[in-house]
Amino acid sequence: MKLLYLIADGMGGWPLDELDGRTTMEAAVTPNMDELAATGAVGLAQTVPEGMAPGSDVANMALLGFDPATYHTGRGPIEAAAQGLSLGPDDLVWRLNLVTVSKLAIDGIMRDYSSGHIASEVSRPLVERLQEKLGNETYAFYPGIQYRHLLVQRDGALTDDARLFINPPHDITDKPIKQDLRAFSRSPQLWDLLFEARDLLADRTLNRSAANSIWPWGQGRPLSLPDFKATNGLDGAVISAVDLIKGLGFASNMAVIDVPGATGLLDTNYEGKVAAALKFLEDHDFVFVHLEGPDECGHGGSAKDKVEAISRFDARIVAPLRAALKNVETAWIVTCDHFTPIREKTHTSDPVPFLLNGPGCAPSGVDGFSEKNAATSGLKLDRGHELLAHALKTFGIR
Repeated sequence: MKLLYLIADGMGGWPLDELDGRTTMEAAVTPNMDELAATGAVGLAQTVPEGMAPGSDVANMALLGFDPATYHTGRGPIEAAAQGLSLGPDDLVWRLNLVTVSKLAIDGIMRDYSSGHIASEVSRPLVERLQEKLGNETYAFYPGIQYRHLLVQRDGALTDDARLFINPPHDITDKPIKQDLRAFSRSPQLWDLLFEARDLLADRTLNRSAANSIWPWGQGRPLSLPDFKATNGLDGAVISAVDLIKGLGFASNMAVIDVPGATGLLDTNYEGKVAAALKFLEDHDFVFVHLEGPDECGHGGSAKDKVEAISRFDARIVAPLRAALKNVETAWIVTCDHFTPIREKTHTSDPVPFLLNGPGCAPSGVDGFSEKNAATSGLKLDRGHELLAHALKTFGIR
């Protein structure tokens, strides 16, 4: 049996007046997910444990079957795992965004968490220059993808910096940065680094992008996860455009498949992801396919774009996989990691809808896959990291 775990990041949301009281899931054209839901089982899963921030790091860790309350150390360490960085046990790893602020001052505003979705070929030279000019025995900059980079603070876990709370920049779009600057100011070294980076990025001979500040956040000690195959009995892979998902894969000894042209945006290489999944399944039994687009559209506050992203997920990921595997015994898990409501432009902790389709699934009989329909089944997993185990038991895999 082949098992496909399909994730539309941030797909869930709340009803919108502009969509006549529907959510973006309900407004999207999703005949494939609707049929899988109607002929399979639906329910809700609480992927974000109480007291934890509703980030993709926490939620996707839970979806892969690892309890975030036990294993999560921060967003930065997960992405560091994707890059294979050599880290000491007391190093502090920060996720580092290139952002656009109105000004780096107490009355400043976070204008854009992604610097206009800066391209990797533009951001990489900037981060390399930051390392050349500002890297030292304490701080090291590592370029990543688009606006997502890393800052390693040697032995930083032994300092008070490990306890600083800095808002994820996508949580404060068009909001004041005063609270965060006050937090940064409690670390003199980090404060100096922030302003030195601002001055470097202000050099228009070096930087013509919208990025005018760095934003370290999501710090923690290096990540360690159990072996996925040993835990679940599945020989699996992750496919995603983002280092967060790749890091979870590397840390749990899964295969990590890179797809050229996978951007994490609405224009990603859907066909490449499908082809990569099918190729892997020729000799293996499990693949976790992650699509970032709906989340990015949610952060952008565009209901139209998010509806389109969900529709494309159905038409260009779910549909071709179903067609290719129609004569193969296949089980399906389809869900999102968290909600990214248009009104909020950031993540929330709502329980997420999921569908299971395969052996052992009694038909739910719902007329479509949506937040509302998933809530009608009465099936709710209060510990989201148990969703995978629940699905495997349902399918008779373990």
